[in-house]
Amino acid sequence: MELVVRPIVKRIINSLEFREFIIITGSRQCGKTSVLKMLESHLEQNSHKVYYFSLESPDILARFDTHPEGLFSMLPAADSLIYVLIDEIQYLKNPTNFLKYHFDFHADKIKIICSGSSAFYIDQKFDDSLAGRKQIFNLYTLNFEEFLVFKKEEQLITEIGEMNARQDYLSLQSHKIAKLLDEYLTYGGYPAVVLAETTERKKALLAELAQSFIKRDVLESGIKNKEKFYILLKILAAQTGGLVNTNQLAGSLQLSVTAIDNYLYTLQKTFHIHLVRPFFRNLKKELTKMSKVYFNDLGMRNMLLNLFQPVDSRLDKGELFENFIFLQLRNKYNSDEIRFWRTADGNEVDFVVNTQIDSGFAIECKFDEKSFNQTKYNKFSNKYKSYPLQLKAYQYSKNSNSPFSV
Repeated sequence: MELVVRPIVKRIINSLEFREFIIITGSRQCGKTSVLKMLESHLEQNSHKVYYFSLESPDILARFDTHPEGLFSMLPAADSLIYVLIDEIQYLKNPTNFLKYHFDFHADKIKIICSGSSAFYIDQKFDDSLAGRKQIFNLYTLNFEEFLVFKKEEQLITEIGEMNARQDYLSLQSHKIAKLLDEYLTYGGYPAVVLAETTERKKALLAELAQSFIKRDVLESGIKNKEKFYILLKILAAQTGGLVNTNQLAGSLQLSVTAIDNYLYTLQKTFHIHLVRPFFRNLKKELTKMSKVYFNDLGMRNMLLNLFQPVDSRLDKGELFENFIFLQLRNKYNSDEIRFWRTADGNEVDFVVNTQIDSGFAIECKFDEKSFNQTKYNKFSNKYKSYPLQLKAYQYSKNSNSPFSV
């Protein structure tokens, strides 16, 4: 299959002028190598000197591990900047030292663009050792628009644009879009899974990804109790969109709160989950310090629960749709701009997004717009007039916004 240019490639190209090295990180099998190949093609087409290295090669890995200068034994002498693309940099014994060395001594000769899985990114020394020397680009599994491109249905993106722009727009392709959305909600956005032709193959790939990823994540992060780590992940999958109570989880799993916190840190750094923090102005009245949990890929989440029934017949369809809206927001906004609002007396708004200081918008998610009762949200709307509330519904009409517009 011809490589599909993903939006992150354009963002990286626009940042090439800056001095910092570039690190592309994300979950395994989300497409990091493909992104490097796209960048290699772009640089070559624009007459830049570019060299690609995969550290899955034992010979190349040995040279780079011996000393950072080993890189130059594989590069020609040059009188202009060389772009060095390094895939799987986490395989180095000390990848942060390698990058720091070359930035400090050779940034005028080479520009390193590398991919690194969670094994590299999870190191808590990572930020300190490379401070001021790196730009990080997080690559996730395919978003819904990318999913449509991979399915060769890119013409539907225009239809979705019309649906977003005109609330009264009735697309002749609405049934097809809904069918593809159901597939995305069920099997997620791992490229290999999206391209698989049968549901049996999709499930088999997800099972293989779940087993191999989690096993390697546990090994590389130094977690000792892999069984409880996996149980925690399944518990979180079952409470998607719910509050994460570390004390309760510690009691249920007979682990310390510190262990639970470490597991949650690992699950975030390995791109399995995302924790959304609460939005508040008065902590005493708008009570909760707990975060809400969402999964970065719905296929992985569904595999953990072994749930692949048709979306509209599922008991968790509301949580599934809410997680989809989170993914839409995550793709457009900085993660720290996305919050939720909840009070001690049970008032809640699913998402509050800060687009400017003390202003933005809020979203309430419902599977069926008929279950939305505006009066339940008057307390929030009256207090936060600079955050107008929108309804997002899977089954929607002119009374709610398109679920694809955020």
